[in-house]
Amino acid sequence: MNLPHDDLDTRLRERLLLSREAPGDRLMLADATLLAALDGTRALTPNERQALFASPLTLRRFRHLSLQRRAATQPQAANDPVWTGSSGMLRAASTAEALQTLTTDDDYWTLHFLPRDGGWQVILSLAAEAPFAERLLREQPRLRVIDGGGAIVLQGRLDADGECERAWPFDTAPGQHFQLYGAGFAVEPVAP
Repeated sequence: MNLPHDDLDTRLRERLLLSREAPGDRLMLADATLLAALDGTRALTPNERQALFASPLTLRRFRHLSLQRRAATQPQAANDPVWTGSSGMLRAASTAEALQTLTTDDDYWTLHFLPRDGGWQVILSLAAEAPFAERLLREQPRLRVIDGGGAIVLQGRLDADGECERAWPFDTAPGQHFQLYGAGFAVEPVAP
């Protein structure tokens, strides 16, 4: 695929901005502020714009909200329970407490982290009210959870209770791990 020179430059700039590291980075702007900017109901102030570009984590959140907003505008039949993936972000949390759960932005998936044998057990749970729950439980496709860096956190099939679990595969605790990799995660079907 050949991209026009301008498109390639834009993609490279975007990747550079989103992948850089900033010590002590955290979300600098609330979702409501970012969504208002995306909707055009409120422009970012110069200080907010500066905070956005100074924080790779906030930029990634802004991009995620933008992509989510774009996906929501795609036409889909009301009776079509198609699911192509869900994503979420680690919210600002106290570092004194161990991470217990993470939920996707659509509230359809929850990751639970349980201490076990000096390590952790991670459990992926599907919400019973998810519009595609019945289909996923019936068809049992392979699913995976990936962190913000693309590493697989968990992979498998849902059991009859809508859960999949395994031992935490990393040396760092879940909260620290997600912070190291952009604080994002995604639940997605595994391509056959």
